[in-house]
Amino acid sequence: MHGTAQPEASGTGETGEAYRKKRDGAFWLGLFLSILASLPVIVAWAPQMTDYPSHLAGFKVLLDHGSDPWLTYYFLFKWEWTGNLGAELLMVPLAPIFGLEQAGRLIVAAIPFLTGLSIMAVAWSLRKRIGVGAILAFAMIWSPSFLMGFLNYSLSLAMALFAFALWVRMERSAWRHVVFVPMAFVVWLCHVSGWGIMGVLVFGYEWTKRRSWLDWIPFTKPWPLIFPLVPMLAGMGANSKVSYGRWGVLEYKWAILYKAMRSYDQVFDIASLCVVLAVIAFALFSKRFDMRVGWAALLLLILTLIVPRQIFGGDYADYRLSTAALLVACLAIDWPVPRWGMALAGLLFTSRIAVTTVVWYQDAQTASQMIKAMDYVPEGARVATAVAIPRRQWKFGPFEHFGSYAVVRRSAMENSNFALPDVHMLAMRETRYRFNDPTQRILFSSNQRIDLRKFKPARHADYLWFIGDVHPVAVPDGARIVFSTPNSFLARLPDAVDLANPADGR
Repeated sequence: MHGTAQPEASGTGETGEAYRKKRDGAFWLGLFLSILASLPVIVAWAPQMTDYPSHLAGFKVLLDHGSDPWLTYYFLFKWEWTGNLGAELLMVPLAPIFGLEQAGRLIVAAIPFLTGLSIMAVAWSLRKRIGVGAILAFAMIWSPSFLMGFLNYSLSLAMALFAFALWVRMERSAWRHVVFVPMAFVVWLCHVSGWGIMGVLVFGYEWTKRRSWLDWIPFTKPWPLIFPLVPMLAGMGANSKVSYGRWGVLEYKWAILYKAMRSYDQVFDIASLCVVLAVIAFALFSKRFDMRVGWAALLLLILTLIVPRQIFGGDYADYRLSTAALLVACLAIDWPVPRWGMALAGLLFTSRIAVTTVVWYQDAQTASQMIKAMDYVPEGARVATAVAIPRRQWKFGPFEHFGSYAVVRRSAMENSNFALPDVHMLAMRETRYRFNDPTQRILFSSNQRIDLRKFKPARHADYLWFIGDVHPVAVPDGARIVFSTPNSFLARLPDAVDLANPADGR
C-alpha cells in the first residue's frame, strides 16, 4: 500500500519505449471502452430503464411553461434549486434542439461515456497511466442505480470523479480552493449523493497525508466543498424524510451488497462480483492497493451499511453507494499486469455490456409494439396504467413506468409519474384521490390471479393500459379492449368521456 505516486514502470521490469507503448495501449483501450459503454442506448429507440419514462414525462411538464392546456390542467410544476437537477438542467438547452425524446436519449448515452472518461481521469491523475484497476472499474458503470434510471445521481458520480481528478492535479496550485467552491455547487446540483462521494474521495486522499492519527488537517482540507450545505440548511429543495425501509434492515443491507452488480442475469452478476472482489482482495493483501483512494472505498462501504434507504426524498440512497464503493476500490488497485491481464479486465466489462445491449434491444422491440397503444388514446385522456410485477425477480423491469409515455405522447393524466408534493417538483392538481407512482404497480406471486376489477386508479380514468407477462382473469365491467400485444392491452372504460377543451371542464 502506498500514499504517494510510484515510478511509472514500477514493478513491470519495463522502461523506455516498451513501457510507453503499453501505457498508450491502455489509454486507447480505456477510450474504446468508454465509447462502447453507450452501445445499449444506441441500439434501443428509447432507454430501457425502469424509471426513465416517468423522468421523461417530468421533463415534458418542466419544459412546457403552460403552453399545453392539458398538461396545465392536470399537473403542477414547482421549480426549485436543489441537489437533484442534473438531467433537468441539460434538458433546457437540448430539448429545443433535438426534441424531448431524442434529448433524453442523448443524455442517457452521454452518462456512461462520461463515467468511463472520469474513471480514466482519476487513474491518470494519480499514476499517469491507465491500470488494470481502472479497466476493472468500467464494469461498475452500468450500475443498478443507472439501470433503474437514476440519471441525476449517475451524472453526478461522473462529475464527482472528474472533480476528484482535478483536485489531485491541482495539488500545488494556489487556485485550487477558488476553483472548487463553484465546482462543489456543480456536482451538488447534479445530485447531492455525488457531492457526498466527492467529499469522501477528497477526504480519503488528504487522510493519507496525515502526520499522525490525531492530525486534524485532513478534516479541514476539503473546506471549499462544504458550501452547498448553505442552501440545504436553508431548506432549498431539502426533504427531511428518512427511512431504513419497512422490512428487516439487516436482510436488506445484505441484499444491496450482493446485488451491487445486479443487472439481468443473477448467476452472471454474482460471478462478476466475486471476480471483482477477488482481484480487490489480492491487491489489498499483496500491498498493491493505493490508499489515496482506498480509504474512500472503505468509507463508502461503511456508509452503505449505515445510511438510511430513503433520505432527502430519494429512494435507495444506500444502494447507490455499494456499487460506488466497488468502483473506487477498483481505482485503488495499483497492480502492474501484462497486456493479457488488461484484456481480461476489459473482457468483464465487454461481456456485461454485451448482455445489456442484447436485453435493451429486445426490450425496445417489445416497447415499440406497446407504444402503438397511444394511437388509440386521444389528447388529454385519463389513463390508468396497471403493471404486473413479480414479487421476486432479479432483472430490472423496463416497463414499470412505461405508462408515463401517455404524458409524453398524449399529454394525458396518468398514474405512474413521480408526482408527490414536497418530494418531487412535479405534482398532480387533483388531490381527492391518489393518481401517481406507485399506484400502477401490481405485485403478484406465481400462484396469484390478477383481477383488474379491483384496480382503484381505473375508477378515475378513461382508459386502462395493462402491461405484464401474465393475463388478468378479469377486467373492469364494461371495459372494451381497443388494442393489444402479447404482453399488454389498452381498454376503453365505460365511463370514458368525449374530451373537450380542458378550459371548458370535463
